[in-house]
Amino acid sequence: MTAAWTIAPFEGAHQQGVIGLISGIQRGEYNLPITPADQPDLMDIPGFYLNSAQGPGGFWVALDPRGAVAGTIAALNIGPDAVGRGQGALRKMFVAREQRGTGLAAALLETLAAWCAGPAIGIGALFLGTTDRFLAAHRFYEKHGFSHVAKACLPPSFPVMAVDTVFYTRRLG
Repeated sequence: MTAAWTIAPFEGAHQQGVIGLISGIQRGEYNLPITPADQPDLMDIPGFYLNSAQGPGGFWVALDPRGAVAGTIAALNIGPDAVGRGQGALRKMFVAREQRGTGLAAALLETLAAWCAGPAIGIGALFLGTTDRFLAAHRFYEKHGFSHVAKACLPPSFPVMAVDTVFYTRRLG
């Protein structure tokens, strides 16, 4: 069976589709009080993710057969830990409702994990924050090797969002 999507690095032409997908899920499905204006990273994806102050990061989109954005995932480089191992924040993982259950989320996560663990990047641990409302996401992360971590145990450079109440980590490689 052929996948109903393709995964590609973010390009400027994807920006409005990314914003529409993420905002639609946050506000439309979960009634979260967050707007695109509350997320300046969405207004400058290359500057925030790809060229962050701590080092290179990544942002990928999944495109459906029509070329519409059907999923997103990002890695923000948050710098090394105390012994010099790279760390990253998994951000902006969203999948369109019609693509859920197709394997797209796992494919996005594998794309990100492989890139992070590659020798050119060397991110050995991922951290993420999410809302307590995303219960299906919690199950997904746990199924894919993430473990709960207390907020107090996050790296100091981890960007905690106002809506984040649940935190996870996963070692890579």
